[in-house]
Formats: sequence, structure tokens, C-alpha cells
Amino acid sequence: MRNYFPADVLVVEDNPNDAELTIRALKKQGLANEIYHVSDGQEALDFVFCKGKYTYRDINHPVKVILLDLKLPKVDGMQVLREIKSSPITSKIPVVIVSSSKEDPDIDKAYELGVNSYVVKPVDFNAFMKAIQDTGLFWLLVNEGPFK
Repeated sequence: MRNYFPADVLVVEDNPNDAELTIRALKKQGLANEIYHVSDGQEALDFVFCKGKYTYRDINHPVKVILLDLKLPKVDGMQVLREIKSSPITSKIPVVIVSSSKEDPDIDKAYELGVNSYVVKPVDFNAFMKAIQDTGLFWLLVNEGPFK
């Protein structure tokens, strides 16, 4: 029998407007039990690895998906991705890059590091909302993740 864990999402985004839109899009669809938001790469790593102010979290019950921006303060998104995907404890957590960068080197590097999906942020409000909702629908409802 499959164990069901809460469909929790971690949004790693330093732009408050983009973070708010992302959270709003996910909530509008009722896609997550909990949506956590952090605004820099170091806080994202602390959250994922249950360190610092996140020691209360249980590393054995990770979020279902991480929506990760690339250009972050303290630790950039590529380094966050590298650390998540290189640890046997967290490597199976789906990570979706949500970035304004359409640069081939960024996309190629993200896939080399093990990103599960790369979504370019649309500039248009409605297109942005739809892109996040579609991404959330796939990763939270359609995709079957690994069992713990």
C-alpha cells in the first residue's frame, strides 16, 4: 500500500511579486496543502536539509516539489540545485527551475545538474499564472514520485 504524504511545495524566489503570483496560482487551483516560501539560496538549503531555523522539519518527509529561481542572493539557484541533487537524501525531490532566463547555457547546465523541468517565466500575467498552474498540476497531481 502506498503512503501518501502531504503535497507540500517549496517556492524559492527572491522577487516578492513573482513569489506572490506563484503562490497565488498554486492556491487558486488548490494544489498544495502547504506552500513554503524562501527568498534566498541559503535559506532554501537550510529548509531542504532541515538546518538552521528549519531543524523542526523531518528530512524523511520532503516537499513534493521545489520551484526554484536561478538568480538568488547568498547562494545561486544552480548551486542550490547541485547540492539537492548530489545528496542521496534529497536527490529524488523534483526540482523545477522557474526562471526568466532563456539562455541555452543556463538550461543546459540545469539539466546537467539533474533538474526535473525548466520553465521560463512568461512576462504576461495570465500566461504566468497558467504556466505555474500547469506546472503545479503536473508535479503535484499527475506525476508519480518515488516512495519513501
